Amino acid sequence: MDRSVLSVSELNSAVARLLEQEFAWVWVEGEISNLATPASGHIYFTLKDAGAQVRCAMFRGRNRELKFRPENGSQVVVRCKVSLYQARGDYQLIVDRMEQAGAGALQKKFEELKHKLAAEGLFSEAGKQGLPEVPACIGVITSRTGAAIRDVLSVIARRFPSVPVKLFPVPVQGEESAPAICRALELAQQYGACDVLLLVRGGGSLEDLWSFNEESVARAIFDCSIPVVSGVGHEVDITIADFVADHRAATPTAAAEAVTPDQQAWMQTLDWYQSRLQQLADEKISRIGERLSWLRTRLTQQHPLANLQRLGQRVRDIDKRMRITMDYKIRAANDRMQHLHTQLLSCSPAITIRNYRHNIERLQQQAQFHIRSAVEQRKSHLSTLASTLNAINPLQTLSRGYSITSSSDGQTITNTDSVSQDELINTRLHRGQLISRIEKIIKD
Repeated sequence: MDRSVLSVSELNSAVARLLEQEFAWVWVEGEISNLATPASGHIYFTLKDAGAQVRCAMFRGRNRELKFRPENGSQVVVRCKVSLYQARGDYQLIVDRMEQAGAGALQKKFEELKHKLAAEGLFSEAGKQGLPEVPACIGVITSRTGAAIRDVLSVIARRFPSVPVKLFPVPVQGEESAPAICRALELAQQYGACDVLLLVRGGGSLEDLWSFNEESVARAIFDCSIPVVSGVGHEVDITIADFVADHRAATPTAAAEAVTPDQQAWMQTLDWYQSRLQQLADEKISRIGERLSWLRTRLTQQHPLANLQRLGQRVRDIDKRMRITMDYKIRAANDRMQHLHTQLLSCSPAITIRNYRHNIERLQQQAQFHIRSAVEQRKSHLSTLASTLNAINPLQTLSRGYSITSSSDGQTITNTDSVSQDELINTRLHRGQLISRIEKIIKD
């Protein structure tokens, strides 16, 4: 019968593989003894109970996450893998995580409650309330003497000191803590002034924070009509209250920052808006100034005096053309008379001379009559035009005691609806202007 012979190293290696395959991750509770912390940063110790002991090793990369300082005599729960130290043939535990005794049971209770409440929808994002952009009053549920309230008040005083703060003092650990937190949530809703609540406390062990993992606290937060911001412990601490709250902050300081706007950022934004409004106002004033200049130019062009000047020039042009026409007709008549005189001289009979003289006189009278008629017609037309212009001239109307009243923005006032009490108005007279302030408005 063939027999296979193993070396000690081969045997220990096979046993190590067998142990590692048989046991995945296990939780073991016991008391620490023979604790050693060499310069390498690893931790070596023995975990024992009343009837047995086992060697353990926790390497440097994992012990950095410890939340407490292990000591001989400490009761702990470790998460580990079972292995074999092949050099000595000793089996040992390679520790991945270490908690103080009691935390393991609490962790299990935490996970069970977490799954239960998640299944009921208490963690759903759809049921969470939004935070006010600028709170009217901030309610703080925490210990009256703890560091959390000092941190919250310091942040609020720095970021937005004008918002009032209402403290609802409660114990933040111990048996009385959870009922006190539930009563504080109810009291805050009855108080009515707060539109956001901060549920905060400083860091601690799982046992210290357990009040915030109680089911009663979770349901009180879920039923609260005011948005709740949780800021419990340090950044690595997570409680059931964090899952149920409308907003979770890593620390009390972060919770205070979450509900208060940054007044410096607001001031910068307001400065930008002020600068932008000033720019828009300057542009508007510039455009209005350009339009006023254009209207002033048009008003100058259409002024009655300018119209009179144009009409006067037109009258002068007509008079010139009349004179040219009269001169032409007179010359033509003279030429005709000269021609007739020449014929008269050539014929010389007295009767013919007398007849032609009569004809000449008659033609001269007709010519003079027509000339006078044409002149009179032109003068009558010119007088009519002058009277019409004088009748529509606003300045002529002002000379009769009338005035033109306009508002401060230049609009002509035609009824009392376009003015208001204490407004300044401008009254244009035939000579000069009056600036008045309205003391009383009497409507028809």
